[in-house]
Amino acid sequence: MLSSFTFLKTLDLSGNNIHDALPYQLPPNLTSLNLANNNLSGNLPYSISLMYNLNYMNLSRNLLSQNMGDIFNNLTSLTTLDLSYNNLTGDLPNSLSSLSSISTFHVQNNQLTGSLNSLASLPLNDVNVANNRFSGWIPKELLSVPTFTYDGNSFDNGPAPPPPPYTSPPPGKAHNNRTRSPPSHTHDVPSSDTSDGKKLSTGAILGISLGAAFVILFAVLVLIFCLQKRKRTENVRRTSTVNSPVIGEKEMQEQRVIPTASITDLKPLPTENNSSFERAKSGSIKRVKSPITTSSYTVAALQTATNSFSQDNIIGEGSLGRVYKADFSNGKVMAVKKIDNAALSLQEEDYFVEAVSNMSRLRHPNIVPLAGYCAEHGQRLLVYDYIANGSLQDLLHFADDSSKTLTWNARVKVALGTARALEYLHEVCLPSVVHRNLKSANILLDEELNPHLSDCGLAALTPNTEREVATQLVGSFGYSAPEFALSGIYTVKSDVYSFGVVMLELLTGRKPLDSSRARSEQSLVRWATPQLHDIDSLANMVDPALNGMYPAKSLSRFADIIALCVQPEPEFRPPMSEVVQALVRLMQRASVVKRRSSDDSGFIYKTPDHEAYEMSY
Repeated sequence: MLSSFTFLKTLDLSGNNIHDALPYQLPPNLTSLNLANNNLSGNLPYSISLMYNLNYMNLSRNLLSQNMGDIFNNLTSLTTLDLSYNNLTGDLPNSLSSLSSISTFHVQNNQLTGSLNSLASLPLNDVNVANNRFSGWIPKELLSVPTFTYDGNSFDNGPAPPPPPYTSPPPGKAHNNRTRSPPSHTHDVPSSDTSDGKKLSTGAILGISLGAAFVILFAVLVLIFCLQKRKRTENVRRTSTVNSPVIGEKEMQEQRVIPTASITDLKPLPTENNSSFERAKSGSIKRVKSPITTSSYTVAALQTATNSFSQDNIIGEGSLGRVYKADFSNGKVMAVKKIDNAALSLQEEDYFVEAVSNMSRLRHPNIVPLAGYCAEHGQRLLVYDYIANGSLQDLLHFADDSSKTLTWNARVKVALGTARALEYLHEVCLPSVVHRNLKSANILLDEELNPHLSDCGLAALTPNTEREVATQLVGSFGYSAPEFALSGIYTVKSDVYSFGVVMLELLTGRKPLDSSRARSEQSLVRWATPQLHDIDSLANMVDPALNGMYPAKSLSRFADIIALCVQPEPEFRPPMSEVVQALVRLMQRASVVKRRSSDDSGFIYKTPDHEAYEMSY
């Protein structure tokens, strides 16, 4: 991931036709970021708020969507911000007013709404907000900007905001500013000394009085009619009850049910009882395909556990929202994904509970289980078990402690567990579940270095059409299969390709895309694929952190599996069941040179005595 380039100052990947999502972890020390003229999708990541030294950012002419987000508070050095020609929506965030050094601001050709008030106090020289959906009054400060382009919006006439309520407008300004005169405390009729005025006022009053009397009379007649009808109905019911005790008892039962139904219409059904119904946005009750088999949380409970969704509790960020660490009063620690409503269409919101139902039934030892959810007060949140040992990405690329380098057997073990998770999703679940975002950051490791694949089933909340997929997150830099980059098509075989990239990470210790390397080595797949069947080249590709502690035959078989998974043609990639079988055989034959005896940790500085063993998977 790009976030690993800690010391990178300038990043320019513009005009490369990259069909991927904008990374959610960008290098924090950048001073210049140029990713213009690509096909980047997703939204602006929160990590931008931590790029304190950034003075130039150009993300124009991409497929970025959703709200911009309040991420600009700390960017006091930023002089140029270009987000033009994207699909950004929502109002301009208030944090834009913190850009104390900004001179160029371009957001033309998006779908932004609201006012330009957050730009009023900025030292701008060049502003372009054309072809959006802005409205309201143009702040007078912006009219003095040397270059200010604002056509193609719905601004009100005039350069200044209207005067405060009940304040007379300046002379000659009322028409241009669309201001209104203060409300009059007298009626708009001729004065009392005009006889025609008196007649008009009296007639109006008489008409109103007669109309009100008619309405009251009509309401009384309707009420009498309804009371008489109810009385007749009750008489018939008493007669039926006397003549037929069975029927009478049944009707009494129905009467007891009616109040319960009416209460249900006013109050959402309790999800704790695994109800198969859920309230739609229209207020009606709709049936979902299957019952929910996971716990329901309230917004208040999750807010308390995450310290009101504090930034200090953020542990990750994905295509649908941020992930927070949640500490509950009973001592339990969970991970809460707060879904950004702007990331979901209306249809997807309606199917949220159905998606939760499907995700709650995914049960596999190598998949992070969905522990609960919340669909209350317009909020949508997912609660997962908290995996404390971090992600595979962290251990491979960000571990400060060199002693935590994974051993060869630990790496094969991670590959096998992840392959088993994908085998379950692809070949056990009916219909098949496509992950769509397989990467090392989504493979979490427990204390025994067992892998747990996260975000399983979330693809159900992303659009399925080719046009919409191009604007949403499907994979990350370096993980996407060629067929997706070319056409937006994503299948289980695309997951297989992404898994092959993860295996390459395990083999080489390199990141899928690394612009700090020579151009021929920036793309891990392009650099590594031609060398996978060359023994000498393969030995030079291995992660130097392994210090040569790996069996040559195991390495060769591992490379053979990678070569199959990353083939350009999806039809030639193996199903995950075959990948699992190949990795099981590899584990059974694995052996390494014993370096020093210790316990059974998977870190290289503690190479265990039993490294050569048959895994009972």
